[in-house]
Amino acid sequence: MTKAGHFSFFQNDRCEYFPCHKTEQAEDFNCLFCYCPLYALGRRCGGNFRYTEAGVKDCSNCLIPHRRENYAYITGRYREIMDLVREMDARDADGERNDSGSGR
Repeated sequence: MTKAGHFSFFQNDRCEYFPCHKTEQAEDFNCLFCYCPLYALGRRCGGNFRYTEAGVKDCSNCLIPHRRENYAYITGRYREIMDLVREMDARDADGERNDSGSGR
């Protein structure tokens, strides 16, 4: 795991949404992962989320990507994200091969 350093924390307190989640420690609110990389992992992300009635993942109660100390946790899960992308690409490639015989 990568040890956290100065590169592992960024805060944009001038952002019109800052902080975008309720927190009692705004000074430690990390904006580096503004859009959480773990979102793609769905139910396996490990965060405090819920699915809305429309099926949208609502992460408004999750602070995992915004905690100063979680840089290594987030980057430590990149392998899972890469594996997921590989699986999706393989399925897409299989679908393209199957579609090629359909005259498209």
